[in-house]
Amino acid sequence: MAGYEACILGLKLAVDMNVQELLVIRDFDILVHQVLGEWATKNKNILPYLHCVQELIKRFTNIEFKHIPRIQNDFADALATLSSMIQHPYKNFIDHIPIEIHKQPAYYAHVEE
Repeated sequence: MAGYEACILGLKLAVDMNVQELLVIRDFDILVHQVLGEWATKNKNILPYLHCVQELIKRFTNIEFKHIPRIQNDFADALATLSSMIQHPYKNFIDHIPIEIHKQPAYYAHVEE
C-alpha cells in the first residue's frame, strides 16, 4: 500500500503541475504490472489504490510505467538512504490519502432498484 500511496502522491503532483507526458519509473514491479493490467490482484485492500492510480493516469496525454530493479536504480536507492537520515521537525507533515474500504464490492453499492 505504501508503494501505491507514493505513486498516487507523485501522480497528483504531476497533475497539479499540468504535466501532460510522464515516465513513471518504479522499483516495485508488482505495482507496475498491476497498473498495466498484466497482473491481477486478489488483495481487496489494494483495489482502491489501483483504481485511484488508473483514474489519475487518464489525466495524462501520454504516460509510461517502467520497472527498474532496485539494484539498478541508484537514484531511488540514494533517495531512500537520504530519507532515512532526515528528521523532520513535524511528525505529520504529509497529508494521508483518504481511501475508503467498503464491506461490499463497489458495483454492489451502486446498483439501483
